[in-house]
Amino acid sequence: MSPPHLAELIFADGLAAELALLVDVPGGAVLDHFDSPAAESALADAQILITGWGCPPITSQVLAAAPRLRAIVHAGGSAAQLLTEPEGAEGLLLSNAGEPNALPVAEYAVAMILLAGKDATGAERLYRQRRTHLDREIEFAHTGNFRRTVGVVGASRVGRQVLRLLRDFDLEVLLHDPYVDAGQFGVEGVPLGDLMRRSNVVTLHQPVTPETIGMIGSGELALLRDGATLINTARGEVLDQDALLAELRGGRLRAVLDVTTPDPLPPDHPLWEVPNLTLTPHIAGSTGSELRRLGQHVVDEVTRLVSGRLPLVLEHGEQR
Repeated sequence: MSPPHLAELIFADGLAAELALLVDVPGGAVLDHFDSPAAESALADAQILITGWGCPPITSQVLAAAPRLRAIVHAGGSAAQLLTEPEGAEGLLLSNAGEPNALPVAEYAVAMILLAGKDATGAERLYRQRRTHLDREIEFAHTGNFRRTVGVVGASRVGRQVLRLLRDFDLEVLLHDPYVDAGQFGVEGVPLGDLMRRSNVVTLHQPVTPETIGMIGSGELALLRDGATLINTARGEVLDQDALLAELRGGRLRAVLDVTTPDPLPPDHPLWEVPNLTLTPHIAGSTGSELRRLGQHVVDEVTRLVSGRLPLVLEHGEQR
């Protein structure tokens, strides 16, 4: 992991002690690179490698230095992505914390969806400007979350969690994902153009692939109704930021961006100056206390491995 103190945050509140009861954790075992004598010594005896953000690539040389290794438990989205030569890792059990890390992103998206429905940021700006009583029925007649339409783009891990969390609200939910049956989530599946036209709020959860880069461009944004809000917690690459900037400057749309391209934006980027945009510093993923959820998941997976069971999350294999 990198920085090394990330492990302290993930395994705080007694989780480090719980982990130490399951396995032998050598002193100074938190590595941020694999090419030191200390790393070589730790890898020589390692049976389970716990990885996190900032983990360097796991090359064939690293695997050769760990002859006893039987499992990689990743406190992030995908253990397989760390392997430079996956074909050299046959027999390794790979586990990840993608689902527990997706939950806070989904919670952030749902919070922003509900706040967008209330036009909370616009109301806050107006309140600061006038500094007096505001007649809600007049000033905020356009707001509310009763029977409004939310469009979800992408039934990814996060997208599925968003769909689940939205069930408790009086909202019409649309889904665009050509690779899944929307009916299994109890929502209506629609083409992207229909979703953009019909939605009051659109939230993006598609992965970055050649077909999704720039997927939301000027044509898609033009389909949004006046006053609609676009939320992006996926990756900056799926959105044409120049096209969004033009729409925001025109005042027709609102947006919430927790991710950008580049991330962070340079200090002189014009998006900083747009009033109808909420920018947050990539906080939707696990932060603070939520890191312990990842740690608990890792401890649970190690518990299963030590007892001879397969991980609950098994990459490239059957989920158990």
